[in-house]
Amino acid sequence: MQMSGSPLHRPHHLGVLAATAATGLGVLVIAAAGAPRAYLVINLAALVIGMALLAIVQRTRLAPASAGWLALAAAAALLATALLGSSIEGAIRWVRIGTVSVQPSLMLLPLLVLAFARVRDSATTLAMLVSALALALQPDRAMAGALVAGLAALAATARDRRVLLALAAALGGFVVTLARPDRLPPTAFVEQVYAGAFGFSLLAGLALLVGSALLLLPLLALDRTIGMVFAAVWLAILAAAVLGNYPTPLLGYGGSGIIGYLLGLAALPHPGRRQLRVSVSATADADRTTVGDLFAAR
Repeated sequence: MQMSGSPLHRPHHLGVLAATAATGLGVLVIAAAGAPRAYLVINLAALVIGMALLAIVQRTRLAPASAGWLALAAAAALLATALLGSSIEGAIRWVRIGTVSVQPSLMLLPLLVLAFARVRDSATTLAMLVSALALALQPDRAMAGALVAGLAALAATARDRRVLLALAAALGGFVVTLARPDRLPPTAFVEQVYAGAFGFSLLAGLALLVGSALLLLPLLALDRTIGMVFAAVWLAILAAAVLGNYPTPLLGYGGSGIIGYLLGLAALPHPGRRQLRVSVSATADADRTTVGDLFAAR
């Protein structure tokens, strides 16, 4: 049974605590290893931005029928990245904002998968299909694997044709990413951060392992289904960072993973808050609620 009286029994509070601690550990480790000061500032700024976005999303008023359209908009952003984003060594995963490159898939995919786990209708299912296509086109093997992991965890507990359809599309997209070459070399303090930390010192490596474990802190306040999806997505992202040249979220340099982790918390349930049933036909003003309430619907 989940307890809602204490902040430590609310997944959002636990997630913010985890993001703050993990980002702090990451900043300390990469600073000790010689990372430029700008990297540290950007990571800390991303932490503040992610918290602000989480607060905004949780307070935004939204008709329940709009959830699917928001998911589709996020999936369309992933597809637009694949078609119009910045290319490096044949991979198109980034969007440049001034002098900074952001990775939309790392920012949006955790939120999309968790939202689909809470609200499954035609629009959110289509969002999963578009996301699978976008990741195959980029190609983004790490995030395609995270999509498969999250949907596989959901399929293990939710016998739903929409979930199976989305999982089939995700598997197809992941196979495409495996078949396409991925020649990106590692970037210092971004990829291969675990290996670099252990090469620098045993203490630094252990600190990153502790930070990685902290990312799963919200599981203490989540039910089995959502907890499995949350864990599957983030463990897959972390595993990709160990096995290949992919960003190490929160613990390495890069604001996208920090913002993506915090933004994804918006799709987690709110213990103690009145649970709402989602109806795609509910459009009256009387049915308006916050995005956080909507994602808390069973």
